[in-house]
Amino acid sequence: MTTASDPLALLRTRSYVGLLVLAGIIGVPISAAAWGFLDLVNVLQSLIFTDLPHALGFKAEPIWWPLPLLALSGVLVAATIRYLPGTAGHLPAKGFQAGGAPAPIELPGIFFAALTSLALGVVIGPEAPLIALGGGLGVCAVRLAKRDVPDRTATAVAAAGSFAAVSTLLGSPILGAFLLMEAAGLGGAVMDLVLLPGLVASGTGALIFVGLGTWTGLGTFSLSIPNLPHFARPDAAEFGWAIGIGLAAAVVGAGIRWLGLYLQDRVIPRMLWLTPLVGLAIAGLAIAFAEGTGKGTSEVLFSGQSALGPLLSHSATYSVGALVLLVACKGLAYGASLSSFRGGPIFPALFVGAAGGLALSHAPGLPFVAGAAMGMGAMMVAMLRLPLTSVLIATLLLLSDGLAVMPLVIVAVAVAYVASARLSPIPAPSTAVAPATPAPPEEAVPASRS
Repeated sequence: MTTASDPLALLRTRSYVGLLVLAGIIGVPISAAAWGFLDLVNVLQSLIFTDLPHALGFKAEPIWWPLPLLALSGVLVAATIRYLPGTAGHLPAKGFQAGGAPAPIELPGIFFAALTSLALGVVIGPEAPLIALGGGLGVCAVRLAKRDVPDRTATAVAAAGSFAAVSTLLGSPILGAFLLMEAAGLGGAVMDLVLLPGLVASGTGALIFVGLGTWTGLGTFSLSIPNLPHFARPDAAEFGWAIGIGLAAAVVGAGIRWLGLYLQDRVIPRMLWLTPLVGLAIAGLAIAFAEGTGKGTSEVLFSGQSALGPLLSHSATYSVGALVLLVACKGLAYGASLSSFRGGPIFPALFVGAAGGLALSHAPGLPFVAGAAMGMGAMMVAMLRLPLTSVLIATLLLLSDGLAVMPLVIVAVAVAYVASARLSPIPAPSTAVAPATPAPPEEAVPASRS
């Protein structure tokens, strides 16, 4: 019999093989569910912001269109948090959280709060709800397979479900693994034991969501941005820019986080009527940007995942003033969204960082591809505090040019990471016990019954 003091011995047990088999099985439906959720969000966004105005007789989306929609989102999200079990997911203003699966009874609240936030234009990403939903569905699956399954096995299967769900969004099991492992703070033999079921679930799930994209003609989800100008290699001036961009991102990120926490403390006690007001403020920022630049309100609204590619591909159509206003309006809307709604911080951070890098690239000595890449990595680490994942995502977005720009991104991320730590308030001493790090299963579901 194995013990916690010898975790690698679990690799030689039948129960661990059974766990891997179960992870591979649950990866299929969880990835399909994650793909379906993301596609549902895209369909609803198109119906609400494009098809519905046309059906009502408008030639295009009216400038005031986001106001009732963001107010409605606030009403629906607040009601979901107040009246459904649980808290509808993590509080996003407190930072990215990857540990712990929700109870099955909490899944409807997480689903509806995330859907009404994302579909109605809130500046929030889908990754945190997907991680929670994937983990919760994993727990449901293992409980159905065996009622008396040990808690550690349920934890490992929940982690595998989260891996499969977030990998569907990121389009890469490896990138999903880096994100969750760095966020959970796992290392050594424990990391190996928890990582392997997650990779198996992500791998089998990848076959499903690639197949679904092909069969339906709707495509798959990918972070890569094609057709950007070639970036050959960095020079000394660009390393100087990396330091400056890292410092700037730390300051902007600290401001966004402060705004989210400041509003959160005031919204929570009166969420039923303050959350719609926050939604109206987000809509107002989008309208102000559209009126000031002639661009669409969608530049400020939504997570920025779909708008990031067009922003970089058509960067020449943005003046410095438009980019600065975009950073200001999107950043304020991002902080307000973190305070009251439900979702993740990754894609708005990438978008704000890219816009800031593009604005700075109008100065001498900074190509726009390098500026955008450094801005994305630095802003992401300022918001998530995950340096390795921030470097990987910022560089993978640029395809083959990612390797050339990676040294600059590393410097910008390192500077932003250290500066963000210096700008963060020192937490007050607490006697509360910290949540335990996910541990490997002592006894997994057997592969077969004797």
